[in-house]
Amino acid sequence: MTGVGRRGVLALGVAALALIVSMLVGILVGPAGLTPGGILADIVDRLPLVNIDSGLTPRQQTILWDVRIPRVVLGAIVGAMLAIAGAAYQGVFRNPLADPYLLGVSSGAGLGATLAIVAGGVMGSTGVPVAAFAGGMIAVFATYALGQTVGGGRSEVVIILAGVAVAAFTNAIQTFFMQFHDDTLRQVYSWMLGRLSTDGWTEVTRVLPYVVVSVAVIALYRRTLDVMAVGDVEASSLGIAPERVRLLLIGVATLGTAAVVSASGLIGFVGIVIPHAVRLVMGPGHRLLLPLSLLVGGAFLVLADVIARTVTAPGELPIGVVTAAIGAPFFLLVLRRSRSAA
Repeated sequence: MTGVGRRGVLALGVAALALIVSMLVGILVGPAGLTPGGILADIVDRLPLVNIDSGLTPRQQTILWDVRIPRVVLGAIVGAMLAIAGAAYQGVFRNPLADPYLLGVSSGAGLGATLAIVAGGVMGSTGVPVAAFAGGMIAVFATYALGQTVGGGRSEVVIILAGVAVAAFTNAIQTFFMQFHDDTLRQVYSWMLGRLSTDGWTEVTRVLPYVVVSVAVIALYRRTLDVMAVGDVEASSLGIAPERVRLLLIGVATLGTAAVVSASGLIGFVGIVIPHAVRLVMGPGHRLLLPLSLLVGGAFLVLADVIARTVTAPGELPIGVVTAAIGAPFFLLVLRRSRSAA
């Protein structure tokens, strides 16, 4: 990659290796009784012109190829999307504490999922992710419309405050429905705490197109984000339309975030901690910040999921609990270090 230097290339290589190793760990480790040797042999056996007896039963092969591997891939996609969306939001708002849920994605998706769960059989098995995706997108649209009405869209602060207002309103509606349908509380809270349960490759194929489009557009504007970091006036003098770029990046980052949230539930801290940590190590330049956040975010969530499904096996912790347990103390340390360096 041009313009990142030898140190940047090395960092990208290390991050890519970390993602590969984490995914390998995610595939090899689990409570289903699959041996690492058998897993590796079965994977190699799928290669052309290779015939190896892995020793796995048909049931174990189904667990490996229809449950564990899709779950690991989904975890990498979700973590990568949340992290790069967090980096984009932080660049757009010039605020290192911004995250993908800033404009109401989480609250809107939570309301949509709650309504689908309350509706039960009326929505069908695919109703929750569809409703969560729609709820997240509608909430962000409402946030931006409110920000335009109140502040003319001229200030990032106005948009953030509009997001807080929309989140409070959607949370109130969600609480109302949960109050009168307490039989669904367990299912709602399970979704809200995050999970990477999969139905084969369905979730992966459903969210991947949105993530590819979102990541591609964000990557195309990596240099523009560097220019916008110095201020809207300076960016305008260089021929950049800050408001147009801001709206575009908010839109595509939200699109990808809503897509992965619809499949994983609400998983916190990835979008704040990962970009912030990468920025402290490698600097604020988005040519490195964006791809490194993508790779490190994917690796982080895959490993967090390994902890979630093994630490209490045969039970399973919500992955949002794991990311919060790791991310919250780390984030406090990062903030303390930032304050000491200021």
